[in-house]
Amino acid sequence: DIEENHLTLVAASLKYDVSSSQISEWKRIARVHGYDALSIIRPKGRPPKNDMGRPRKKKPDEMTELELLQLRVKELEAENALLKKVKALVEAREARLREIGRKPSKN
Repeated sequence: DIEENHLTLVAASLKYDVSSSQISEWKRIARVHGYDALSIIRPKGRPPKNDMGRPRKKKPDEMTELELLQLRVKELEAENALLKKVKALVEAREARLREIGRKPSKN
């Protein structure tokens, strides 16, 4: 459009809602490598959200028996770690109370 209709960079950027610096870059690529090179430009920056992060979790009916057992083991390990932390906190609290001369509660 710029070359054929003699649009300015500003007019083209307003028409196509693209920055003028991006249009200048496209012009440079087309001049050096040809118009076909514009179709293989990779987008810069952060990839789309669906390509990022963890893979989606499978539903239980989609899992194999091994995957279900591995999931159960992870859940039990997390529960065990939590209970150990709670026990350590309770023991630390009881020790503090003993130091100041109070009796720990029965709860």
